Amino acid sequence: MEWGNKPTDGGNLFLTPHERDTVLREFPEADLFIKRFLGAQELIRGEQRYCIWIENAERGDAEKIPELKRRIEAVARMRAESKAEETRPAAAFPHRFRQIQSIAKNYSLVVARVSSENREYLPVGLEDGQTIIGDRNFALYDTPLWNMALIASRLHWVWIGTVCVRMRTDFSYSNTLGWNTFPVPTLTEKNKADLTRCAEDILLAREHHFPATIAELYDPANMPDDLRAAHEHNDEVLERIYIGRRFKNDTERLEKLFDLYTKMTAAATPVKGKRGRKVRDH
Repeated sequence: MEWGNKPTDGGNLFLTPHERDTVLREFPEADLFIKRFLGAQELIRGEQRYCIWIENAERGDAEKIPELKRRIEAVARMRAESKAEETRPAAAFPHRFRQIQSIAKNYSLVVARVSSENREYLPVGLEDGQTIIGDRNFALYDTPLWNMALIASRLHWVWIGTVCVRMRTDFSYSNTLGWNTFPVPTLTEKNKADLTRCAEDILLAREHHFPATIAELYDPANMPDDLRAAHEHNDEVLERIYIGRRFKNDTERLEKLFDLYTKMTAAATPVKGKRGRKVRDH
């Protein structure tokens, strides 16, 4: 799991839907360099935003478009004049985000870095490979879909609420503290197939309520029955992998998770004369 991409651009590489439409009416060829952008608000509240995304080899063609050239020059000035020492060198490539972590070939699983603890499940989305993920999110790029079933589970919600820091009363998700440490039993191919179907069922239930946003769908007082049922089934399938039945409560969930974590870290600790295995990513 990786951070999303960080722009540090003074807002010059971003466009509202209206700005995008205006640019494309005058310069249709700019469509090649404009992609949908997904920050936390876009993920959770369904807001629409776009970004200018130019590969190094495309810069010359992009700068033939006056509006893109103007924006690129504005980024260069902003970065060159920045008080932050680490930002100024990025003035050499003003057509790009300052930090590009990764982009998907096919799809991304996306988790907001900060989200409300009032939801019963963490907000996780499935985005196509043409969407640029921002640094207010974490992402798993081109990963098996069964990972979504893990993130969307009550087990993971309980784990994140316990091991990750909080911002006020909100969850502050962490790829290192929360995801990399999340204890998962060894999964069989059947387990993975079952969890993949669970993730698909959650996505299908959401689709039934399009264009409702994650914020609307996961409002505890108004969560649709079919979506809640899909999550309940996901929890049933996953928890049976852990202990052969549903957990009685969150306390029992945590006890099992910490028991597995203790065993996982013990196995990862090198014994004198032997090489231990790393705590694995999923």
